[in-house]
Amino acid sequence: MKVNGILESALYFDDIEEAASFYKNLFDFETLIQNERLIALNIADKQVLLLFKKESSLSPITLPGGGIIPPHDGSGPVHIAFSISSDSYDDWLTRLANHHIETESTVEFNEGRSIYFRDPGNHLVELATPGIWKGLD
Repeated sequence: MKVNGILESALYFDDIEEAASFYKNLFDFETLIQNERLIALNIADKQVLLLFKKESSLSPITLPGGGIIPPHDGSGPVHIAFSISSDSYDDWLTRLANHHIETESTVEFNEGRSIYFRDPGNHLVELATPGIWKGLD
């Protein structure tokens, strides 16, 4: 028995509308669900990025079918990385500049490269080419 991958990643924001606008405009992510507590974005038809309003999930959530989602929340600048192709690296640098997003750092690691920048919640976002993690291309 094994895990098949990461399905969801969650980030927490004071303003989820601003966060969703940032991710949708920069990456063209599609909205899957939107309400006052969270916005779920489709990532490459394989994963979901959950943008939660800070402190909106501190109590259990009872679903219509009777299931309960336990409380959760997060604070502080966290890190998330998206994979990009090696040949799109320079295009991403240009796209970030065109969106007036400051590149905080670029790094060559193992046989890959990464671009680091911040989202509206001050989370560290990374765009990583194959080779960053050996054997995980």
